[in-house]
Amino acid sequence: MKIAELSEKILSGDRRALARAITLVESGREDHRAEATELLDLLAKSGRQALRIGLSGTPGVGKSTFIESFGMMLVAQGLRVAVLAVDPSSARTGGSILGDKTRMEHLSRQKGAFIRPSPSQTNLGGVARRTREAVALCEAAGFDVVLIETVGVGQSETVVAQMSDLFLLLLAPAGGDELQGVKRGIMEMADIILVNKADGDLKSAAMRTCADYSGALRLLRKRPQDPTGYPKAQTVSALEEAGLDSAWEDMKTLVEWRREKGHWSGTRAEQARYWFGEDVRQALLARLKTPWAQDRMEALSDQVATGAVSPTAAAQELLKGLGVAG
Repeated sequence: MKIAELSEKILSGDRRALARAITLVESGREDHRAEATELLDLLAKSGRQALRIGLSGTPGVGKSTFIESFGMMLVAQGLRVAVLAVDPSSARTGGSILGDKTRMEHLSRQKGAFIRPSPSQTNLGGVARRTREAVALCEAAGFDVVLIETVGVGQSETVVAQMSDLFLLLLAPAGGDELQGVKRGIMEMADIILVNKADGDLKSAAMRTCADYSGALRLLRKRPQDPTGYPKAQTVSALEEAGLDSAWEDMKTLVEWRREKGHWSGTRAEQARYWFGEDVRQALLARLKTPWAQDRMEALSDQVATGAVSPTAAAQELLKGLGVAG
């Protein structure tokens, strides 16, 4: 299929064309990368924008259950929802189970929903290297909300903030000691902290945990992109679908305020700058994986090991060979 034809199908909302395009942008083949770049340039002219929501949380906190309940609520309101779920890849084999879609069986059957699991490909940041391009494809396909689920939780996960308009941190009810387990970096990135599983015997624990996090958020330095009362913590129950309406209203309030104050467009511009720099870095790193570079590095490493040349001089020689010496 020609790129122009694929572009037209995506703009008309063709789900199969969208799935095919995401496979294309995830490919590492050089010819596929060229086609993906052409496709993204064509689609960028549509100017469509969705609300991008990044979601992270500790393993077992119920991210998939929350996404299904939250997604079903949005679909019921007439919104089109895309879910990009990033699965952990094995560092040993590079394989990934990609089981998120099976855990969202109700949402996956909805016409207004699109779920695409992707392997993280052991990428720092937990977000698959081409996820941001998949987000752009979903926006072009006319989705109103794009949910980006990331792997686990930790400071490396904060890269999700560079491709989302809102960042949600999902946490489970726990004691005060657990508060110390959440990295300050990811706390500072969160726009809304949702304490899940606020139902049954865990409801009181969830309320206490929510109060703990609310107190912790008040101690953080105020960010210019936040109105009064944000960032905030609140309880939800994905199982009982409780608190989801309230959380969605808070998200919409925050987004509307940021649009009015110019933070929305400013943040997207900064994100574009960030990904430009990231693409340059990735391209330079790719040059180190060429056969010539690998052989030269091995030869220079041996010389460094024997003391025949200093590490700095060896590095300069390799960079000169790559044509990127300073």
